[in-house]
Amino acid sequence: MPANESDVNTGFNIEPRNNLSHVIGSNEFPLLEKTISAVLKDAVEKFGDEDAAIFCDQSIRWTYRQFDHHVDALAGGLLELGFTKGERIGVWSPNRYEWLLAQFATARLGIILVNINPAYRLFELEYALNKVGCRGLFTARKFKTSNYTGMLQSLAPELASDTPGNLNAVKLPHLKTIICMGDDIPAGMLAFDAIMESGKRVAAERLDVITATLDGNDPINIQFTSGTTGLPKGACLTHKNIVNNANFVTAAMEFSAADRLCIPVPFYHCFGMVMGTLGCVTKGAAMVVPGEGFEPVATLEAVSKEKCTALFGVPTMFVAELDLPDFASYDLSHLRTGIMAGAPCPVEVMNNVQALMNMKQVTIAYGMTETSPVSFQSNVDDPLEKRVSSVGRIHPHVEVRIIDEEGNTVGVGEQGELLTRGYSVMQSYWQDEEQTAAAIDADGWMHTGDLATLDEQGYCNITGRVKDMICRGGENIYPREIEEFLYTHASISQVQVFGIPDDKYGEITCAWIIAKGDVEVSEQEIIDFCKGQIAHFKVPVHVRFKQELPMTVTGKPQKFLMRDEMMAELGVVQKETA
Repeated sequence: MPANESDVNTGFNIEPRNNLSHVIGSNEFPLLEKTISAVLKDAVEKFGDEDAAIFCDQSIRWTYRQFDHHVDALAGGLLELGFTKGERIGVWSPNRYEWLLAQFATARLGIILVNINPAYRLFELEYALNKVGCRGLFTARKFKTSNYTGMLQSLAPELASDTPGNLNAVKLPHLKTIICMGDDIPAGMLAFDAIMESGKRVAAERLDVITATLDGNDPINIQFTSGTTGLPKGACLTHKNIVNNANFVTAAMEFSAADRLCIPVPFYHCFGMVMGTLGCVTKGAAMVVPGEGFEPVATLEAVSKEKCTALFGVPTMFVAELDLPDFASYDLSHLRTGIMAGAPCPVEVMNNVQALMNMKQVTIAYGMTETSPVSFQSNVDDPLEKRVSSVGRIHPHVEVRIIDEEGNTVGVGEQGELLTRGYSVMQSYWQDEEQTAAAIDADGWMHTGDLATLDEQGYCNITGRVKDMICRGGENIYPREIEEFLYTHASISQVQVFGIPDDKYGEITCAWIIAKGDVEVSEQEIIDFCKGQIAHFKVPVHVRFKQELPMTVTGKPQKFLMRDEMMAELGVVQKETA
């Protein structure tokens, strides 16, 4: 199949059969049996002199040939440091060109890239690095209120005396090499630029020998996804998983080498690094990165200056862009498509994105990290009503059914749990057989935990969640993870975390707590306890102390009662989306 084949999106017109909620995506176009490195080399061969990557605030502008050259330089530097296939290297950084190079340079050597959320703090960082045994870590110096190198120095004070590249830290026993981006490199760390310079001396033939040993079924990326059973799990994705998902996502937008995608969504998410950067490479399209993090002004400036044809974002991002006082001053005339995902899209937002931002072919997508990520996506010509009331139709080579509590496939229009099967399902949770088996059954079905319905045309509507996940501005938050952390506070006896509706973020986090004995502890103290230890979006906005928590007779927490009471106290009303 040609890398820029746009007719792939014909595979989305699959309807349920036998009046059951069971759909199978088209297999008209074969899956790509290529590694990430092979896909990049294909793009260089076909589109070598075309724009590949533009990082606006870092003054970077590369053609595909230049991009490939820099990827090989970093890969050569990693090879010189002794990194080998199957080892894990983390990347802890906002959207920078170094992140992009790390993504493709590790793939060149078969090194597994571990995405570390830029919002992580000490507790989460230590857990993530140790959980998957990261031998190396790419890190930025800082971003907004996050002092990355400072936190690393706190976790590994041995950096002050250990030789760079030979760290021996008590709290981070696997981590040996920290590669720091930018200037003014702290003690014990290696400079990203120096690694690049070292790598330029490595012959491409040495890299080619290693790349030739790679297989599309090899694991190449680990992304942390929280779980209702506690701490984050590392979803292990293969070349085949993410190369094909990237290819089909951009095919649904009818992408070609003529397209220029503005990517303000974070690289550490599948949204940024699979649907965005890798998706562009499968088509030879240009990646335009406005800045390290989302800023509405920088985003529209990038779209305008770089004549972007596509834009990614969650609904709140589009709202922020539309609300700019000088919105009309930006040239959005080249925009035609993009993806809105991560949360339900209100109808008025979709209307404005199409009418005012010229994105008449904007698509909606649904998926999860464990499915690489997209399973459903709307077509560029789907009617407005379908783009706000559904998440589109099934992707090629993906199978989905909706089941009831007994495991039976429900009828069309009936609600049940969404199950996904096919090439896109992750390989496993990293070294966690129990959690993997709980998520993927013996027949290969990934149990998403989402409630959904399918209509007669195969359009899917996500109606809720089987469990208690909170979705705040596109970030999935699982209460149990926050509860586990709060239990480390000496004054907390019991805690329950849940979400309530919020106009800005969709949902925000609340915590109900029973304190130990007669201990005096304030709500602000709990919030302050969380700050700097867990990601800012997980920190409870509202904390309440209770004498007892609503439970069933069998001892299960009744979070829906907590949610209702909290909403009543705050005067919050559940708003309907179209």
